[in-house]
Amino acid sequence: MSTAPKNKLAVALQYEAPGTPRVVAKGKGEIGQKIIDVAREHGVPIEENASLAGALSEVEIGNEIPIELYKAVAEVLLFLMRMSGVRPGQKAAPTPAAGQGATQTRTRTQGPAQPAAQALMGPRR
Repeated sequence: MSTAPKNKLAVALQYEAPGTPRVVAKGKGEIGQKIIDVAREHGVPIEENASLAGALSEVEIGNEIPIELYKAVAEVLLFLMRMSGVRPGQKAAPTPAAGQGATQTRTRTQGPAQPAAQALMGPRR
């Protein structure tokens, strides 16, 4: 029997500069919980934001996020970069992709050492 809430939502984003973040995974219920579990296994920071996760869940996998969500997603990416000690324009080592909660975000810039920040956004507990 599953203990995951049926409404658990997870959305994973990937961002590679200078492009636009894309939805790379999303799921609800058991699938959402699996995305969250994999993110935790890979040390992916989790940002829980139910309203942003809900909006991002409307985007098809592989598609870029809509312009209306740029500001909200940029704030999450900036927060994650600060938490990982990376400053805008600074390079850091990549981390594996994964997801939890509602949105996982992975950022990368061009160059030999590609910085990556990952997070997930979902319902707050």
